[in-house]
Amino acid sequence: MEEKKFVGVRKDEYNVKQFVKKMFGKGRVSRVTIEYTPVGERIVVSSHKPGWIIGRKGEKISELTEILKKRFRMENPHVDIDEIAHPEFDAQLVADDIAVTLERFGSSKYKASSYRALSRIKNGGALGAEIVVAGKLPSDRAKTWRFTFGYLKKTGDASKLVDRAEAIAQTKQGVVGIKVAILAPGVRMPDQIIINEALLEEIRKNATLEEVEETVKKKAKRRVKN
Repeated sequence: MEEKKFVGVRKDEYNVKQFVKKMFGKGRVSRVTIEYTPVGERIVVSSHKPGWIIGRKGEKISELTEILKKRFRMENPHVDIDEIAHPEFDAQLVADDIAVTLERFGSSKYKASSYRALSRIKNGGALGAEIVVAGKLPSDRAKTWRFTFGYLKKTGDASKLVDRAEAIAQTKQGVVGIKVAILAPGVRMPDQIIINEALLEEIRKNATLEEVEETVKKKAKRRVKN
């Protein structure tokens, strides 16, 4: 019985998230999170342009609140806006932006839109990124194109630090899927070695190559543990 109730709650949450994204349109909302508090439900909408979500004098917020009460039977929903300061590092916004471009101008623009998005990510200072576009691109058969740069972890615990998202573009030629993975600047990987004055001083004290390698390994192990 408890399992069915848990599944029902998760299903309701999924429906709310999908409705909010659809209400404001593709490319305007990155993610929707729902928190339960003693005074009611808190719905956090993450967007890089809060004005789209709030509306004139908060009319869209009021409209969403009423829909959550009547359609989704929430007792006391409270909608908050989480502004995304750097949309070029948000994988969902980047994927949605490419999808919107393909739906508006056709799948023939997949290279231009992908390279443009990759350029914004790179110029912003990201450590690495990957964009994969697959589906009915301008050809007789479905294709997959991959656009990458920099450093990107795909396996292990370090891969959890990579922001990943997917989007779908409904074009006249057919369905096109977009996958985006971004490693934002400032993220410290577990196996990353930073050479600073303290490390250089320790290296200077060591005379042999074996001792230098051992010092570097110890630094890496300490970083993984921390």
